[in-house]
Amino acid sequence: MATERFLTKDEIEALVTAVFEGRIEPEREIEKIESGGVLKYDLLSTETRKGYVPNLDIIYDGFIRFNRVTMSNRLRRIVEIRKVGANVYKFEDFLRTLPTPVCMAIYKIDPLKGAALISMDSNLVFAIVEGILGGSGSLDAPEGGRMFTSIELRIMQKIVRDALQDMEKAWSPLFATKMSVLRMEMNPRLVNIVPPEYQIITMTLEIQIDEVKGRMVFALPYTTIDPIRDKLKAGMQFDLMAIDPQWSFRLSEELLEAPVDVAVELGGATIRMDDLLNFSPGDTITLDRTSDSELAVKVGGVYKFFGVPGVKHGNKAIMITKSATGEGRIVP
Repeated sequence: MATERFLTKDEIEALVTAVFEGRIEPEREIEKIESGGVLKYDLLSTETRKGYVPNLDIIYDGFIRFNRVTMSNRLRRIVEIRKVGANVYKFEDFLRTLPTPVCMAIYKIDPLKGAALISMDSNLVFAIVEGILGGSGSLDAPEGGRMFTSIELRIMQKIVRDALQDMEKAWSPLFATKMSVLRMEMNPRLVNIVPPEYQIITMTLEIQIDEVKGRMVFALPYTTIDPIRDKLKAGMQFDLMAIDPQWSFRLSEELLEAPVDVAVELGGATIRMDDLLNFSPGDTITLDRTSDSELAVKVGGVYKFFGVPGVKHGNKAIMITKSATGEGRIVP
């Protein structure tokens, strides 16, 4: 007779951790049992890739468009940003990939749980610092791999805040967030946003300032992003992110130069069809308005103003007497 076996405390904790990390999916296990141990698995589906988050790269596309303008304005020079690629690491493995020295910013993404990380290599840091302090911004990092000073970290904290504001804009079509810097760090061993074995999703960006190229890496814990994975998969309103951030300003400027039709309605009259058929040159139609009454002004076929007719520089004109602003203007 077989005895019923109970899980130990360690086994229960290991099982809960595996489910939380996504290594075990309860729905799939149930389906496997109900189907007699056979589970359908599509090896070609991107959904089966561990840690894969659909459409996340589109958010970074939006960030690049925003941050390119922000950083160029901050440094007063042309900045180019491009994606290098995304990767999935265990957190401890990711820390080993970081160069030395490295500038790291730990930040919070409200209302999501946990913290995320931005890392920047020394080439990028020194180029930004020199540019902000009035230098050419084209020098390579100092030799010897020295650590960053407190002043340099303070400057980079401002750059990170700019980046997080742009990241909020990139996220906004999908999910409203508020991102804030928790602290700046230089030593990877002092960073523990998740346990070492937890998965993180990274995106590496190459930033070029004049002749200097550096790298900025965003690291998002999978456990942080997983609650909104379905929204990412749905790709809600991502078409809004494809709009150039300067597009609306350029459109406004162009609209101010667009020609519009302005017509003045002198008046109206009602006549019989018999009179219309018998009209000949020299006949007069009496309108329903007197010569001193205000006339209706149409802009693009829509009534916008009232005015008094007159002459300006030998041209027939209308002086606006009633408008949205209440200001009188003469329109020749």
